[in-house]
Amino acid sequence: MIVPRMKDIIIDSFLSVKDKMNPNKRQKCFELFGFDFLIDADYRVWLIEINTNPYIGTPNKDMEVLVPQMLNELFTIVLDPHLKPELE
Repeated sequence: MIVPRMKDIIIDSFLSVKDKMNPNKRQKCFELFGFDFLIDADYRVWLIEINTNPYIGTPNKDMEVLVPQMLNELFTIVLDPHLKPELE
C-alpha cells in the first residue's frame, strides 16, 4: 500500500533527477529503486533514503510473500508491454 504523501515524494524525487537519468538514452531498460520511509508518531511521512540497489532478500515470512509478489508485478509492468504473455 502506498499512501498519497509517499507517492508525492517518489514523484518529486524522480522529477528532481529526470534530466540525469538514463544519460545514454538506452531503450527498453529499467531500474528498480528502493524508497525507505519513516512514519512518525504524528503520522507524518519522511523519506529516509533512496536505494539504487535495494535488498530484495526474504529474511522473514512476510518478505517471503511480498518480494515475489513485488517482482511479479515489476516484470508485468516492464515486460508485458514488450513481450505479450501467452494465454493459457
